[in-house]
Amino acid sequence: MESKKTILSAEKYRIDRGEHWNKVALKMQTWHGWGGYYHNRLKEIYSTVIPADSNVLELGCGNGELLAALNPRIGVGVDFSAEMIALASERYPGLKFIQANAEEFTSEEKFDVVILSDILNEVWDVQKLFENVRELINQNGRLLINVHSRLWELPLTLAVKLRLAKPGLGENWLTVSDIDNLLNLAGFEPIKSSHEVLFPFGVPLLAPFLNKFLVRFWPFNHLGLTNFIVARPQNVAHSQLIKPKVSVIVPARNEAGNIENILSRVPEMGGGTEIVFVEGNSTDNTWETILQGIKQHPEKKCQSLQQTGKGKGDADRLGFEKATGEILMILDADLTVPPEDLPRFYDALVSGKGDFINGVRLVYPMEEEAMRFFNLIGNKFFSLAFSWLLGQPVKDTLCGTKVLWKTDYERIANNRHVFGDFDPFGDFDLLFGAARLNFKIVDLPIRYRARTYGTTNIERWKHGWLLLRMVAFAAKRIKFI
Repeated sequence: MESKKTILSAEKYRIDRGEHWNKVALKMQTWHGWGGYYHNRLKEIYSTVIPADSNVLELGCGNGELLAALNPRIGVGVDFSAEMIALASERYPGLKFIQANAEEFTSEEKFDVVILSDILNEVWDVQKLFENVRELINQNGRLLINVHSRLWELPLTLAVKLRLAKPGLGENWLTVSDIDNLLNLAGFEPIKSSHEVLFPFGVPLLAPFLNKFLVRFWPFNHLGLTNFIVARPQNVAHSQLIKPKVSVIVPARNEAGNIENILSRVPEMGGGTEIVFVEGNSTDNTWETILQGIKQHPEKKCQSLQQTGKGKGDADRLGFEKATGEILMILDADLTVPPEDLPRFYDALVSGKGDFINGVRLVYPMEEEAMRFFNLIGNKFFSLAFSWLLGQPVKDTLCGTKVLWKTDYERIANNRHVFGDFDPFGDFDLLFGAARLNFKIVDLPIRYRARTYGTTNIERWKHGWLLLRMVAFAAKRIKFI
């Protein structure tokens, strides 16, 4: 139980903060400083990671400008300053603003996104705030935080004295590791973090170069004014009372010799498993073998589809569209990933270990001739490049086995306009979409096997050049925003 002295100190601190920010709100109509550029940059950053139709709650919303910039389907702003709430309500009548203490605010509504922008420095009890957010966010929701870096304590103090920045009552100068620890104590799992705003002045050409490009590289990234963190509720396991059905998508081109093995070896998972064969432009008898194999295995639930487009990515998308299961899996028809490993992917997804389970071939030793030497070197290079670009460790980008919930795939598909229909492999369409929607990507190591039938459809140099183009594409659309 808190002592009387502690309670009184907390109450006094909140009263002082309320009075302080009421005064700031009254001055905001005429106040000018560097904060204008800084807050506009925050709007850009948040807008790239929050879909426009989200249900958003901002705690410590101030005058409401950040919340309004996100175009939420439902937008609720909470602030303890009565004057700030009055100002926000006047400026943005289409949004809902409530005067309340962020640590104690309650709502029957559960939110897709909760934002804590520049308030952790002033909160009395950060862990209590995070615990309260845990009650306000839905199980698939995301907590987005930005907080001033401790390295900027002295510059910001000077800026306030020079009337270049809004005065604050900041007392908590938290490092990213401090915040990660508090998130963990409150039942959250950090997904990724970044350093933002190297130069908080709106100087044409210079500001975009420093804040969108140079801040992404060591050692300049550690000099950013604000730390940006994305977190999700920890290990939210999906109900086992009703086991989800599984659809295994099998793109098959010139794989006639593997069809029987696929039908006999794909295990039953969850509430039932269907195999969705997608044949595309084969020059052997793959299509006829699929139809014959399905007839010979009436115990298996199967679909047989033929793509009209080209490429594995097109085949994956057709299979996803027609799949009836709640969980979607990709299994390459070459069987270099053993079908017997699929239950491990199922368990990782259903237990809540991640939102997107990505197979990795580069951990365990491979069978001889499973991957050519230059292909191996290329895969290692691209794993490092895309891990840096996506902000999450992705050790293998081109392993064919990827697993996610169908509802999450539909969210990726609905946001495909951001990247366009550019990916012939299908892997990057999914990885880029998952990263942009802040899915927790989890690598699952498998033992990669050599082909026993047919030859690879990968053209080393042609597809290697295409992957380099995708690195540049991802950099433009994800990293340097």
